[in-house]
Amino acid sequence: MERKLASIVTIDDLQPIVDADQIEVATVKGWKLVVKKGEFRINDHAVYCEIDSFLPVIEKFEFLRKTSYRKMAGQEGFRLKTIRLRGQVSQGLLLPISILEGYNYELGENVAERLGIVKYEPPMPAELAGVAKGNFPSFIFKTDEERIQNLTKEYESFKQHTFYVTEKLDGSSATFYLNEGIFGVCSRNLDLQESENNSFWQVARELDLEKKLTSLGKNLALQGELIGEGIQSNPYVVKGQVVRFFNVFDIDTQTYLPLPAFREIMESLDLQHVPILDESFKLPETTDALLALAEGTSVLSSAEREGIVIRSIDRQISFKVISNKFLLKERN
Repeated sequence: MERKLASIVTIDDLQPIVDADQIEVATVKGWKLVVKKGEFRINDHAVYCEIDSFLPVIEKFEFLRKTSYRKMAGQEGFRLKTIRLRGQVSQGLLLPISILEGYNYELGENVAERLGIVKYEPPMPAELAGVAKGNFPSFIFKTDEERIQNLTKEYESFKQHTFYVTEKLDGSSATFYLNEGIFGVCSRNLDLQESENNSFWQVARELDLEKKLTSLGKNLALQGELIGEGIQSNPYVVKGQVVRFFNVFDIDTQTYLPLPAFREIMESLDLQHVPILDESFKLPETTDALLALAEGTSVLSSAEREGIVIRSIDRQISFKVISNKFLLKERN
């Protein structure tokens, strides 16, 4: 699913902030944003830019320079992060619809390209970047669950399902596949050429993943998080680098294996999976309550965990819940 970094939204609510005369908090879908008081009204249309958006250096965004200026692969821009203003968590940026200069938009439309907005990608060490053999394979789904704040309309219907919950690890997404006899190793966005120095390929060789996948006699992909030295400041204090898996994807049926089958493969191949926190989870009454549950200490170390990933037992539903406490501590 394409992430809508900048989309046309309706402002659902506006509330005052205690002891703040010039700002107030707006609600858009499940997101809370601090805005200038009086700039918006409830039911107004606006452009909502999500956290991790990277806005271009142009005059209309210069007001972000003091707080948000960054460079990404040599390109200048403004990176949106979770911040706290006067005690209120604010996630993203709300822009008046006039920013589109008369463009005939549709509600919900992604206007990121029109505004020159791309996703911010933190610097990647050379040993992770590797050399691309091609783009991420089209026959495998990318590991990029939707955030719960974008699923407020679906949340009520989700409550009828039973889920399992895993810890979301703060690492680098890795995919290892065997398809029609061809073994491949991928980062989040690329199919990588084999290399002696590339961390993804080193882990693949250490775990003998090509042989293990071949032994299953199926076209499958293993997806997980690469963690350890040189990755996101190594919050789990791992020596070297390891991968913790969270998905087995059946390439032929284009489906994810349910939890029992996933665990069976992990055990049969002697591989480690991400921490499983709950195998019979029911959603709380509100998304705010769920966001509170995302906060906590990692199972793997004393670090603040990034959040949780919630998947239905039948694997028809999956989404992530990122800890606001974690996001407020982000450095990049």
